[in-house]
Amino acid sequence: MASADHVFLSGFIKSVHQKLRDDAKLLGTEEAWQKHCEDEDGLEKYASAMQNLATSHWENNCNKGLKATSRVEWIYQFSKKYFTKEEIRKQRQKEIEIAHKINVEINYVDPNITEERKLQVLDVGSCYNPLKKYTCFGVIPIDIAPANSDVYKCDFLNLKLTPTTHCISDSEISELQQESFDMVVFSLLLEYLPSPVQRHLCCAKAYSLLKTEGILIIVTPDSKHVGANAKIMKSWRFILAKLGLSRIKYEKLSYLHCMAFRKSLHKEVAQRWALLQDEKQFFSEMVIPQDFKKFEESHNLVDSKDNCDITLFKELPCPVE
Repeated sequence: MASADHVFLSGFIKSVHQKLRDDAKLLGTEEAWQKHCEDEDGLEKYASAMQNLATSHWENNCNKGLKATSRVEWIYQFSKKYFTKEEIRKQRQKEIEIAHKINVEINYVDPNITEERKLQVLDVGSCYNPLKKYTCFGVIPIDIAPANSDVYKCDFLNLKLTPTTHCISDSEISELQQESFDMVVFSLLLEYLPSPVQRHLCCAKAYSLLKTEGILIIVTPDSKHVGANAKIMKSWRFILAKLGLSRIKYEKLSYLHCMAFRKSLHKEVAQRWALLQDEKQFFSEMVIPQDFKKFEESHNLVDSKDNCDITLFKELPCPVE
């Protein structure tokens, strides 16, 4: 059962998310986001709460062998399998065969990734740099509200992409080089953003920052059963395929959807899957369940006195006995 501190921290974080969504409905997405980013005191409290929740509750619960599986460990295990085992070669061969069928020419040299080379990782919405502990990663962690000095302050939505080099100061990042990362990580990021347009923009930027055959990892919370939000997950796959990102891994854990999307050898290879689908069965935007709540309903949810009810933990993992 969740502790009182776990309940409090989760409730606080969800209230911040909901306020941002409410402000977006009242003020418009851009103005609400700017207001949110300028609230330094609020962001500092959020960062502290998020770090405390992740390190004192989620990871501990995982270590105790409870239902909750560590999102960080999932990211590490899959990336290790993809880059250093046969997975990357299997996916490459599959794409080459598809390219041949659709008459797309592939000119690509095997990068020959070895276990000795550090994988270049961009962790967006990193908070406290949880991926730092893995020596195989060369991590650039960014967040609008860094929880410690390991993390660079950066608003990914307004980050500039350049063809040449990164622009990194002691504590902030304003520019990053295109096609320079083996992996981009969105762990509990997309549901933070109040609009589908922002989520799509983040994914488009991730595509531009990834090297060919690089992967975008998306981890998003959901305490419901695997089929409850299936249409949303399928829609994300459809939309990202049109960007040139093929979903190569999906796993539903107790409280999380964990996904990996590969930057294809050629955009048309990834887009082929989308072209074969019936577009009517998908949402046209990168929606999340919270997008369908009315303003009044969201206020009732946040202000409810019965905030210990487990149904209030749909956004963030809260293990139960």
